[in-house]
Amino acid sequence: MELSKKTTILFPPNLHDHLVQLAQRMGVSLGELVRRACEAQYGILSEEERVKAVAELASLALPVGETGTMKRESTAEPDELLP
Repeated sequence: MELSKKTTILFPPNLHDHLVQLAQRMGVSLGELVRRACEAQYGILSEEERVKAVAELASLALPVGETGTMKRESTAEPDELLP
């Protein structure tokens, strides 16, 4: 990847220290850490990549029940919330 654009980012000291330590543990520079985070959060995906991701999600065979049953199983009854 060609690096040809420069941006200055100001961080609060505690966040900067945390990111520097994280980059050191990962064995990358602070710049590389920030580039990876930006790419993961805001990366530009082609339409083909998005369609592929949707197809992969659609192909998952996940156990899904009826809506009412799932709500009952995931929501506690009022008497279960009280001591």
